[in-house]
This record gives sequence, C-alpha cells and structure tokens, in this order.
Amino acid sequence: MSRTRKNERILKTDRISLGVCYYPEQWPESLWEEDLSRMREAGIETVRVAEFSWNLTEPREGVYNFTFWDSFLQLCAAHGMKVIFCTPTATPPAWLSGKHPEILNCDENGLPWHHGSRRHYNYNSPVYQEYVRRIVTVLAQHYGSNPAIVGWQIDNEVNCELNRFYSAADDRAFRLYVREKYGDLDTLNEAWGTVFWNQTYTDWEEVHIPYRVPSGGVNPHLHLDYLRFISESARRFVKLQSDILRKYIAPGVFITTNGLFDNLDNHAMTDESLDFIMYDSYPNFAFDMYSDPMHSKNLNDRGSSRSLSEVRSISPIFGIMEQQSGANGWNSRMEAPAPKPGQLKLWSLQSIAHGADYVSYFRWRTAPRGTEIYWHGILDYDNRDNRKLSEVKETAELIRHFENAAGARFQAAFAVLRDYDNNRDAALDRWHARLEEQSMLGIFRASQLTHTPMDYCYLREETQVEELAAYPVLIYPHPAMITRKQVRLLTGYVEAGGTLILGCRAGYKQENGHCVMMPAPGLLAELAGVQVKEFTFRGPADEENFIRLLAAPSQVKETRLEAPVFSDILEAKGEDAEVIGCFGTDYYRGEPALIRHPVGKGVVYTLGTAFSEQNTRVLLSIAGVLSPWKDSIRVPETCELAVRASGEGFFFFVLNYMGTEAEVFLKKSFENVETGEQLFGQVTLPPFGVLVLKS
Repeated sequence: MSRTRKNERILKTDRISLGVCYYPEQWPESLWEEDLSRMREAGIETVRVAEFSWNLTEPREGVYNFTFWDSFLQLCAAHGMKVIFCTPTATPPAWLSGKHPEILNCDENGLPWHHGSRRHYNYNSPVYQEYVRRIVTVLAQHYGSNPAIVGWQIDNEVNCELNRFYSAADDRAFRLYVREKYGDLDTLNEAWGTVFWNQTYTDWEEVHIPYRVPSGGVNPHLHLDYLRFISESARRFVKLQSDILRKYIAPGVFITTNGLFDNLDNHAMTDESLDFIMYDSYPNFAFDMYSDPMHSKNLNDRGSSRSLSEVRSISPIFGIMEQQSGANGWNSRMEAPAPKPGQLKLWSLQSIAHGADYVSYFRWRTAPRGTEIYWHGILDYDNRDNRKLSEVKETAELIRHFENAAGARFQAAFAVLRDYDNNRDAALDRWHARLEEQSMLGIFRASQLTHTPMDYCYLREETQVEELAAYPVLIYPHPAMITRKQVRLLTGYVEAGGTLILGCRAGYKQENGHCVMMPAPGLLAELAGVQVKEFTFRGPADEENFIRLLAAPSQVKETRLEAPVFSDILEAKGEDAEVIGCFGTDYYRGEPALIRHPVGKGVVYTLGTAFSEQNTRVLLSIAGVLSPWKDSIRVPETCELAVRASGEGFFFFVLNYMGTEAEVFLKKSFENVETGEQLFGQVTLPPFGVLVLKS
C-alpha cells in the first residue's frame, strides 16, 4: 500500500496549486528577483530547481560550494516561493565522467556513450553509486531543514531516453541477479529454455546481458529476466537516494520523482522510495510535424489522458512536475507547433481532471542556448509578457474557485487490468504486442468517445479483492502470462459480484515466458468456462470478420461486434457457460466467439478476439456501465468528460479538444465553478475551452 493511498494531500497544502520549472543557473542573478515576482503575480507558488546542477555544489571532486543555492533559496523565502529541490544525478559532471569512464552506459554493442548529453550513466556502477551517495548526502545535510524546500525530486525522469543498459557493470550485476534468482545453472537453463539453438550454459561466466545478436533473435526468456533486472536496478538507484534523504529532511517534506517510463515497475518504486509520483505531461507530442496524418485516430492531445490514467494507478492523487507550456523540440529532433490559444489552459485542466493537485509548467523561460533551445517555456527568448503567460494567469484564477477540491478522487466506471510481466512480454513478443496495441487503443477510444471514464488497475503481489471490487467491471485484454495467485484473486472478485471481460490469447504462457502445453486459456479455463479449440491471426486478404450476437440485454442495440486482428475459436465448458456470440465469416463461421460464464454473484465474458472501439462499446453496454453520466449531462465526442468526487460534491470537467465550438447539454442544474452561476440546458464551449461544474 503506497503512502499516497494513505495520505491524499501533497505539497503540504490542502489546495490545488501551480508551479514552474526554473533554472536560475542559466540566467544572470539580476533576473532572479524579477522572475520570482512575475511568477507570483501569475499565480505560481512553487519552483522546481537543481536537477542538472551537480557542478554548482561540487565543481571539483570533494570541493563543495553552497553559495549559489543558499542565495537563491534565501530569495525564494523572501518572496514566499516554495521550492522542490532535486538531486542532480541525471547529469554527472565532466570531471567524474573523465576520471571514471566506467560509470558510462553502453549501447547493445558494448560501446560506451560519451559525456555531453544527459542520462549517460549506468545504475550499477559501484563507482557511480558511491559518488551519488556522497553528493546526495552533502545536499541533504545542508538543505534538509531549509524552510523554503517543501519537497525533493530524485534524479530526473528515471529510465527516460535510455532504458536498457549494457555496460560492464550491468553485465556483472545481471549475472549476480540471475545467479541469486536461480541458484544453479541447471535451473537457469531450464527457465531460459537454452536447449533451443544450443544455448546451454556450463559456467556462470558464460551468462551475459542480451548483447546484439544476428536477426535480433535474443533468447526471449533471458530477455524477460533482463527487463526485470533493469527495473530492479533503477529501483535500487532511486532507493539509495531516498534512504539518504529520509535521514535529513524535515518532517512533512515529501520525496518524489517525475515521469513514467518503460522497463520500470513504477508502482514498486513509489511504494519503496517515494511519497507519491509526479508525471511530465506533454500533449503536444501528438502534433509532431512528422506524425502520420491518420494519427488523429489516437485522439491527439487527448492521448495524454491515457498516460494520466496510468499515473493515477500508482498515485490516485499526484502532481505534474512538467506541464507543457510551449512548443517542444530539441535542435537535434522533434518539431511541433506552438500551443493554440486555449490549449495551455486546456492541458492544465486535463491534468487536474485526472487527479493532479499540483501542475508545474515546463519551463519559465525558453533557453537561448543548449540542446533544448526549441523547447519553449511560458516566456519566449525576448522575456516579454505574452498570451501563454496570460493563460497561466487565467488558469490560476480558475483554480482558485475550486482549489479546496484537493484530494478529490477520479470517478471511473470500469478499469483495465494490467501487470508488469505482461507489459514486459508485450515489449518483447511481437504477437503479444500486436494485440496489446490494438486493444489498448480500442478500449481507450471507446471510453473517451462514450464518456465512460476508466482507470488502469495493476495486479501486484499485494493486490487484494477489495481493491478490485471498487470497479463493477474489469477488462483484462490479453493476459498471456497468468499465475495461480492471480487466478484466485480474479475468482474472488467475480464470486463477490464483479464482471470480468477477457480478450483472446489469455493464459498461454508461464511466468518464464514458456508456452504451456495445455489448452488456452490455461489456468483461466475454469474461471472463464471456455477452451480454445483453434486460433489464428487475421490475414491481410481475409474477409472482414465480425461476431454475431445471439443474446444480449435489452439496452444493447447492436447485433454485431467487430473482430479485429486475431481469432480464438472457443468452446463452452461447464454446464453454466453460455455462447452468446459466434464468428460470422471465414472457415470458422458459426463457431463460438463470445461466451458468458456466471461464477458466484458475478460473471466472466470471454471475447475470442482483440478489442476495438466498437466491440468495447457493446461490451460495456452489455455489462451495464456505458455512459454513466448520460442522465445528467450530454457531451459531444469532441470533448472529454472527467469527474472527481470529494466531500464537497462532484466536480465535472468538460474539456473541448477541438478548434471549434462544442455544445454541451445539461440535463440538471449545475454550478459553474468559475462564475458561481447555476447552469441548465445548452452551454457553448469555445475552441479548446474548459468548463468546470459542481453538482
């Protein structure tokens, strides 16, 4: 159970608030006071600093200087500005990289990355760990009780840019990791299936991380353990720093880190080391100038809502450490347009609607030098007031009208189940990835366009039935790997009255990635009441497939379901299992494709295909959770509807993602949070407009 689930307040405040990322080391000291004053005038209360500033404290090995940050923090205190202070370990100094090149990460050929960018170190270098221990200890001892500091950020964007590590230190650490895990080579050889392609190991020194091999055919079972190892390494690196900070920081000061990156168990990292996690939200990535014109099917900037839902699964109440405020781009990659009028405010409210109680903009002013000269901030190079600054002020003013809603919980109608082993498997297995990509997008689109808010819910070792029971419906799209413990957990959820919807390709792998020699869905067969007779991908020349519904509740108007990508030809097993849908085309026309199986007070639906927007809509309707707010408010598909609830009531966020007006119809009376007036009937939102209502 993470700290955030126990303590719903963050930033030592009961208010929703704004902040900004600031780099005083990049600006003359003569600008600092003016900058802080302008921030305060704009409604910004907190600055994040120091994540790339190792040299300012330790310009040479063992020589420490606190003058710079002492001066800046004193100025922040004078202006009533709160500070989030960072450990600077994302960019080790040149003197360290030069003296100890063994701290550098390497590519899959074993060639080192050179100093000159960021995140070029590796987590497992004992030398780097020692230098990290020293700098974090020095900073924590000196600034741990500084009254201006309300929180600490560890490193910056853990596993960003590089999330696979191939240095000699990583190779040694991986060998130790698997040796401790398996104990002996016979057990390791069995787990990794090394009899295939004559990969059998006879000495521990033969075991290596997955370096480059012909055709990319790395042993998938070795690779699965390697991804687990990367997560363990990153978590140990974060915990090393967190443990030091806990010794020195003042009571009530929080510890966090930012981002949400691959090959990392962010839930475990948060539970072990953080008070909550923060996210970096950049919706403008969806408008990259080289994006496929069909990218709009991903709902463009609304796609950030998917990521925010992932963050919420870790910390139900969280913060945004970096919220997009301008066009994004480096001199070496990425080109994007500037946010259109209204989008900065829209994206800020998108984050708040999904559970953020703190939104910090990246960055205060665009850097005139360095790699990120095109990663624009609130202010541009000329430092003049502009429309982006005006939108920050508008956002701050709007938030003041409902700032006491801090801690309000996002209201989800259903949840999508996920787990880290299946995430890793999908990253390695093209068959699994193809289904995962299809289904995650299909479910998200259905959720968004029908205004059926969703959560992600991760199955973990400590997950209890009570946590799952918070959702009347759970969708587990493609749990290729499944354990007996997870099956018992899901069975308890269904028996207590829950509805579980399973997709195709479930239960056909073990935890080591081996395919099981039993009919799919393997360990899930009894709970699902099904058996897979046969399975196949849909070929590109195949006739478009569909599932014909045989029986459905009265509220379901459609009689066909799309059946994209893959087909599991099913059989009903058990006297209570009922076939309610059959395939409509191909050589398995008429064969079972959707089976309903009552278990205890609940029910399991098994869908013999991947999820699309259309078939997810139908399944949510069958399950009785589609469009839960339809009797209160009618919102067009061009808008998102999100609801947060607290003791003060329900807060409805309507977000218009289009550059045209949107018509919303209120079927009951709501309070307009911004104006205090009562609204009923038709309301017009401007292009990229937001509406916050209270019920």
